[in-house]
Amino acid sequence: MRLSLLSGWLVPAAAGLLLAGCQGKTSSSETATTTAPTETEAAPTDTASVPAPNDGITPALMAQHIKVLASDEFQGRRPFTVGEEKATAYLASEFKKLGLQPGANGSYFQAVPLVEIAGKPDSIATVTGNGKTLQLKYRQDFMFLTEQEKPVISIKNSPLVFAGYGVTAPEYNWDDYAGLDVKGKTVVVLINDPGNAGNDTTMFKGKAMTYYGRWMYKYEEAARHGATGLLIIHDTKPASYPWTVVQSSNGGAKLHPQTPDHGASKVALEGWMTLDAAKRLFTASGQSYDEAYAAANRPGFRGRMMNLSLSTTIHNKITRKTSKNVVAVLPGTTRPKEYIIYSAHWDHLGIGKPIAGDSIYNGALDNASGCAGLLAIATALKQAKEKPQRSIVFLAVTGEEQGLLGSDYYAQHPLFPVASTVADINMDELLAFGPMRDLTIIGYGQSELDDYARAAAKEQNRYVIPFQHPETGSFYRSDHFSFAKVGIPALYASGQFESRLHGKAFAEKQRKDFEEKAYHQPADQFDSKWDLRGAAEDARLLFRVGQKLAGETAFPKWKEGSEFKATREKSRAGK
Repeated sequence: MRLSLLSGWLVPAAAGLLLAGCQGKTSSSETATTTAPTETEAAPTDTASVPAPNDGITPALMAQHIKVLASDEFQGRRPFTVGEEKATAYLASEFKKLGLQPGANGSYFQAVPLVEIAGKPDSIATVTGNGKTLQLKYRQDFMFLTEQEKPVISIKNSPLVFAGYGVTAPEYNWDDYAGLDVKGKTVVVLINDPGNAGNDTTMFKGKAMTYYGRWMYKYEEAARHGATGLLIIHDTKPASYPWTVVQSSNGGAKLHPQTPDHGASKVALEGWMTLDAAKRLFTASGQSYDEAYAAANRPGFRGRMMNLSLSTTIHNKITRKTSKNVVAVLPGTTRPKEYIIYSAHWDHLGIGKPIAGDSIYNGALDNASGCAGLLAIATALKQAKEKPQRSIVFLAVTGEEQGLLGSDYYAQHPLFPVASTVADINMDELLAFGPMRDLTIIGYGQSELDDYARAAAKEQNRYVIPFQHPETGSFYRSDHFSFAKVGIPALYASGQFESRLHGKAFAEKQRKDFEEKAYHQPADQFDSKWDLRGAAEDARLLFRVGQKLAGETAFPKWKEGSEFKATREKSRAGK
């Protein structure tokens, strides 16, 4: 979850139009501060939980599935490995045991064609210029990869250009590429977007990251300008994750969608460098990093040549294979051709660089917990006396950690019509530190699904809040976004910020500890001491939302100002 982003889906002609909607409205993403409920308005006045109904969703059931999916036997559930075979077989078997029908034309599996590029960069990248030679070390200073399907990517004396944040945003009158010719050059950019520094809250969306701040956008924009490569300067605070996450997520083999041009439209070099390495780079260029950073955060910034050139080589092993989404269906009783999707990604990072002697990145919370939620909700729906009138689709997707690949593929190749799909309800990282008072909605203010979630939260004596760290860009970083792109209203919500038993500081510390010590690391593994009552409550709440939707005839709508509203209306009009 969260580090990931969608595969490239914006084309130059459409980019500005969609992103204009993404950026400038208080109702989009998680920045609807003018309409968001405050805790004093919405929070219950007591700390008592509501007794759990006998619906089959229990902490023990959640633990059972997480323990299996996150076991060492599943080897971190990386696509194209034995971990994929075990995870997808387990999920399909469990859905079959529950009596759910296969959802992919008689199969529980939707084929997802991907290409794996196992890149091996030179151990040293050389930067020359100004009479100096700077040697940067792989993993310590930089992480390099490519999406071009070539055995060897050779970068020889590619001039370096500093282009601020690497953003072209006409609706903000902002163009970091203005006056720059970057053809054949390697662009160096800052992470996040121009509003994140907090110097001017009117810039972009202030603290809240926009899509312009996401790394995939930056790579795509550099390619649109003809650049050979793009290097992102990693800074932990605006990135919201440490350098170790960059290492674990970008080392070794990476998966990408199969494309007709075999990645030729991408920049040859996609890379990251540490802040320390960047500062050395600017010093070697005769410039001040701090001055360049300050300039890049002011309107009217213009990029500059660094008078340095980069040389490096990546040797690639290329494998074109097919991964799997797992799809199961509980048919509706009276409106079986209207669909509600529950989604969660089954994949994680597999086997990687050992940390504290452990090389298996088990992905227990990220995202065996979400898959456990799928199976628990399926159990509850099968046990419920009132059967759903609409069909319920359970979708466990591949490749989320590689860029929302499985959900994006489903959205572009839907097994059930997009216009007839009522909503997507996504689960990613159901946490394990007990019952929560809050229900945090990532993307609050986007759709009427907020109202369904609020009603279900009241049943559990909980309150709704927007995500409290919008600077992380979380709205763009899990599988719900793939459905939103094609117009399907999507709900991504869980308890995160206030423990019912221990308060807000406890919850914040638990979240921070997980992100620093376990997220995308081998330490994200099942612990029998976990308190999964909160995860079970979240699953039950989302079950209740789906139940409500399944019993109605209405289709929830995107709210005014949402960038996805027009897409949905067009889809429904053409039904």
